[in-house]
Amino acid sequence: MTDLPQVCVCYLTRLSETGEPQVLLGRKKKGLGLGNIVGLGGKLEPGESALDAAVREIEEESGLTVVPEALTPMGVLTYLFPHKPTWSQRSNVFVTDRFSGIPRESDELNPEWFTIAQLPVDEMWDDARHWLPGVLAGQRVEATFTFGVDLATVVARG
Repeated sequence: MTDLPQVCVCYLTRLSETGEPQVLLGRKKKGLGLGNIVGLGGKLEPGESALDAAVREIEEESGLTVVPEALTPMGVLTYLFPHKPTWSQRSNVFVTDRFSGIPRESDELNPEWFTIAQLPVDEMWDDARHWLPGVLAGQRVEATFTFGVDLATVVARG
């Protein structure tokens, strides 16, 4: 499975003005996951590390600046789509609460702060409910999710 395309996803966090933990997510405007609420990230370019890709993708998708040493690696997720193998991929997961700038809309998504206690998992990829709350609470993740024929529902995880 090491030959799967590599992607990255990063979850930027902050405390709201009232002290509630928040995470920056956005509704996908094009491509894989269109319409879903997702974290910032995307494909690694040839020769690019997951860390460098995360820094680049955050800037491209939100206008925010993050330095590589501010990102904490939280694990790797493997996504298998037996009914559409070209969608299968391995995702490197990062979190950070250190960034600069103000989020702005991009061609890919419109970033928005969500309260972590009320994650919009019903509007995210089906796997997110199984691991994202833990990652945002500081737990590392190593998991494989297999999606069904609808290309949206997790039918197996390990």
